[in-house]
Amino acid sequence: MHYGEIKDCDIANGPGVRISLFVSGCTNHCENCFQPQTWDFHYGQHFTAETEEKILKMLAPSYIRGLTILGGEPFEPKNQKELLPFVKRVRVAYPNKDIWAFSGFTYDELNDPTAYPHTDVTSELLSYIDVLVDGRYVEKLRNISLRFRGSENQRLIDLCKTRDCGEIVLWDEK
Repeated sequence: MHYGEIKDCDIANGPGVRISLFVSGCTNHCENCFQPQTWDFHYGQHFTAETEEKILKMLAPSYIRGLTILGGEPFEPKNQKELLPFVKRVRVAYPNKDIWAFSGFTYDELNDPTAYPHTDVTSELLSYIDVLVDGRYVEKLRNISLRFRGSENQRLIDLCKTRDCGEIVLWDEK
């Protein structure tokens, strides 16, 4: 897996101050994507053990609320397999920090065994994510007043509450 950028002290991709990992590779190719260079699976640098250690150290300060994974597309099948062990490490090292993920795939697609993005590790990877921002960016539904998303079709899903009650529960910061 490759990544295009790691943002330290990011305040745009989830609540509070976060560390954000922009993975490379995306087959969604949304019209007017804000980072089309990340469609290329080889864009940026290779994600290595050293990269993992760097991010784990960046997450250490108490003012860092959590990790956000976006892209590109974290839920491309080949990205999921490399992200899973890393996300597990983050959860073990920082159980009180939240993990957000952005995906152009919907929650339903990710959970559909016949859909392209669903793999043998998708369910486990989702089990470590607290909030999933799902859905492709749709230019005609663009709304710059939305928090943490670009188009009105995208949802902020509270995966912890969704797992607890068995139906989609949208995230509410309150």
